[in-house]
Amino acid sequence: MGAAEGRLVKVVFLHAQRTTHKRTPMTTTHPTRVTHAYTQHLNATPNTVFPLLCPVRECDWVRGWNPEWILSTSGVAEEDCVFATDDEHGQSIWVITDHRPSSYLRMYKLTPGLVLTRLDITLRPRGADATSADVSYSYTALSEEGAAWVAERTADWYVRFMEEWEKELNAYLATS
Repeated sequence: MGAAEGRLVKVVFLHAQRTTHKRTPMTTTHPTRVTHAYTQHLNATPNTVFPLLCPVRECDWVRGWNPEWILSTSGVAEEDCVFATDDEHGQSIWVITDHRPSSYLRMYKLTPGLVLTRLDITLRPRGADATSADVSYSYTALSEEGAAWVAERTADWYVRFMEEWEKELNAYLATS
């Protein structure tokens, strides 16, 4: 590492030291976590499905999806890419932490003051022209408001959410 790189590391470290004292304590007294899993049956091969599990490509098949790119080397989904979405709770930051083309994807979504979400998707071939997609969401409350939000993510809610996602993706696959 050159002298300039060493100075940069020190500056970043010192900046982090100066700003950490402004943190406020978490307000969740009894953290709540709910995890749900569902297997979708998709009418295309994993090689066809996987590229559609990208924030850019989801614009093609998810109604109302409008992510804001923050960081991506390739311009599409990849490990360590970062993007943001907005909803009634404000801005959420997403980070793809594991990206194995045609087989596995893990990402985290942070909605500050509300919830941290982990999303895992594993794709498996199902016959010659279909895919089983094992989709797991884990929601961790970050506040009392977040605990109420997580409590609304019941097993029945999750099944409806997954069925709608499966229906939208299969409709897109049928017409593309």
